[in-house]
Amino acid sequence: MQATPKTFNIVLIGQNNRLQYESLLFAASLRHSSPDFAGRVFVAVPQLGPLWSQDPSIQNEDILNALRQLDVEILPFDSQLFGESYPYGNKIEALLALPEGEPFVFFDSDTLITGDLNTVPFDFSRPSASLKVEGTWPRPTLYGPGFDGIWRALYQRFSLDFDSSLDTSQPHDYWRRYLYFNAGHFFYSCPRAFGERFRDYAQAIRDEDIPELAGQVLDPWLDQVALPLVIHSLGGGRDALPAGLLDGSVTCHYRLFPLLYARESDHVVEVLETVVAPNRVKKVLKGYDPIRKLVIQRKGHKIRAMFDRENLPQREQVIRNKIKAKGLWMR
Repeated sequence: MQATPKTFNIVLIGQNNRLQYESLLFAASLRHSSPDFAGRVFVAVPQLGPLWSQDPSIQNEDILNALRQLDVEILPFDSQLFGESYPYGNKIEALLALPEGEPFVFFDSDTLITGDLNTVPFDFSRPSASLKVEGTWPRPTLYGPGFDGIWRALYQRFSLDFDSSLDTSQPHDYWRRYLYFNAGHFFYSCPRAFGERFRDYAQAIRDEDIPELAGQVLDPWLDQVALPLVIHSLGGGRDALPAGLLDGSVTCHYRLFPLLYARESDHVVEVLETVVAPNRVKKVLKGYDPIRKLVIQRKGHKIRAMFDRENLPQREQVIRNKIKAKGLWMR
């Protein structure tokens, strides 16, 4: 495994919605938990254009100032392919605005840095992504091809070796046999090379008539359908990082604040409440109701008391319903 470069760039998406608050929280957690991180931190912001009916950019000056105080750079980019019709495409198109040839890690904005990012032994020549994933796609139909047939067709479409992507310890037509990631984080040595391939693959999957995809729903899964193909094509895979660091001791992809309080460790909650506490951050983040009520007003601890984290319900919907029944669900 190659040594981690001394610096690499971080990028996440910010918009004029909850993402602007999440991106500020991410930056505050990074500076708290990884104070020696020396790379550049970009919040990539889509700009108003033909693919947006309203301006998606961050216009809240308090948030912009707070991000700058945390040495975050605002990175404007134009939406050429996705925009409002598929906002998850922002993470694809933003890559093309990053400095070419410089290693990067993309994180979803609903992520906390909970440990020292410099301890993660990234090998940027071997891309990978989050393995904190469920079998959300594909959903084989009764008369259509199964997992094997669907994924094989995609690999063949892009002239990729399908068999070498398989985890042969898993059963045929079981979703874990096939390369599949959560797009909550991913990394590579060059954002331009990764972004162009990600864009091209996603566009082809969306727009072309691939018979094996008949009956498959691509929204919101398109990014996660294209991502393993991109990673495999660039020589990466599922085993590029040691387990237990990203989505473990160093980062937490919490997704929603009620779920964070229900499921995550005491350390994650401690980091969250510590980084929100300084007034210069708190006065901005309290503009977002879930943070104001659950974190600042500490109502999240009512959710926390409802669950045994050593024995959580297997299905997330059960957790959600229990929180909703107490009137504490918010997003």
